[in-house]
Amino acid sequence: MYMTSKIVKPALYIEVTERLRSMIAGGVLAPGSWIDEQKLAEDLGVSRTPFREAIRILASEGLLRIEPRRGCYVTQLTEKDLDDIFPIMAMLEGRCAYEAAQRATDKDIHSLEALHAKLEKHATAKNIDEYYETNRKIHIAIQNLAGNEWLSRMLQDMRKILNLSRHRSLHGKGRIAESCAEHLSVFAALKARDPLAAEVMMKTHIMRQRDVLKNLKPEPVLS
Repeated sequence: MYMTSKIVKPALYIEVTERLRSMIAGGVLAPGSWIDEQKLAEDLGVSRTPFREAIRILASEGLLRIEPRRGCYVTQLTEKDLDDIFPIMAMLEGRCAYEAAQRATDKDIHSLEALHAKLEKHATAKNIDEYYETNRKIHIAIQNLAGNEWLSRMLQDMRKILNLSRHRSLHGKGRIAESCAEHLSVFAALKARDPLAAEVMMKTHIMRQRDVLKNLKPEPVLS
């Protein structure tokens, strides 16, 4: 006989981790800012134990850094970090688009079309938060269509780090409309089942984000 155990509710620290990750990605916890652990734990209605476990996990992912005797800070990427990371991300996302174009069914294309319709709607309304969330869903959908487990693992790790800057890139003048146009170009290549074009368009889209960030006013270093 199989030994079974009851399915339990996910540990509280996992929920806290996800909440903090969302706050970092959305800029609620700004890059370089100090984490007031006691106050934030109280705001979230949790004890320090699950909160500290969440901090440990996010630090291992590179989203937070822990400094002895100073506390915990949201990671602030340097220009060199971004120059190093974005080309790698472009290569990985480009490969995802390539493989997705080879595998996509008519049903998959229909689902992507619905997401891009939402993306255009949010771009027209200049709703950055909703646009960012739909944009995220599109990237994940393309990743899932690629069906490459190893590629997905690498992308997930790097995406967590670049979330520190990607939301900010949408604040560049005219960037939200430009980003939407880039996504529509990727979608057109996917719809045409053109792997090479999908790869090129996706790489262009990712590297354009880097260009935009270079032209934005640098964020102040917080302490």
